[in-house]
Amino acid sequence: MNGAFYVGAVGLNAHERALAIVSHNLSNINTTAFKRSAVRFTELVDAPSMTARADAVDPDTQVKLRSPSVSGVAATSVAPVFEQGDLKPTGGALDIALSGDGFIELAGPGNETLLWRGGTLKVDRDGYLATVEGIPLKAMISVPDDATALQIGRDGSVIANFGDEQSPREIGRIDLAMVRDPSALLRDEGGYYRVALDADLRVAAPGEDGAALLIQGSLESSNVELSNEMVSLLLMQRAYAASAQIVQAGDQLMAIANSLRR
Repeated sequence: MNGAFYVGAVGLNAHERALAIVSHNLSNINTTAFKRSAVRFTELVDAPSMTARADAVDPDTQVKLRSPSVSGVAATSVAPVFEQGDLKPTGGALDIALSGDGFIELAGPGNETLLWRGGTLKVDRDGYLATVEGIPLKAMISVPDDATALQIGRDGSVIANFGDEQSPREIGRIDLAMVRDPSALLRDEGGYYRVALDADLRVAAPGEDGAALLIQGSLESSNVELSNEMVSLLLMQRAYAASAQIVQAGDQLMAIANSLRR
């Protein structure tokens, strides 16, 4: 098969994937604590033929008979970029954001640990602090029915007032999960992240050992920059068009070859 078809097809596939990623970033520009994804490209190298291996060397000149050649580009991986988003005050007592590194641990279905960058909390039907989707915090903080004026400190302490008591009481504490290699996290729906089996997690108190602070009454914005994503979108569109032109040029060459007469 004409090599132009292969190079063009690989390029079309890679840039189609990149376009989808940029589009996904743009569609989540207003999603709380959303982290944009970045696609990584790599050059593809022709596999040497059986008769002329890449390591074959002329015995007289000591020159390689054939070297691998670049034959396209591929999108090899997609990784979330965990840059800090802007913090926007909301005044909501159950709105929390993280200022810095780390994740809030959630008790997902089947006792699976999910990681979360914060958002709006609620008290679920069992009386535990949970996300608006009903996933409880792994700390399993129970909020009594008579608790009022809930406060979440920067250090993760959760304090509430009770009846006529003058002094508030601590009802729980939120610790953070620190991930050594964020690329080991798997993005899930709803702004959650699943933990790969080989992920290196450690628990830290907010504000200690490089962990973030908890900010009550604020939400973290997405870290998607509209101008940067639009530039990337235009570049990917041009690259996609260039790959399509390679396929067209290969087709034209094949048509010329087929029309030749002896």
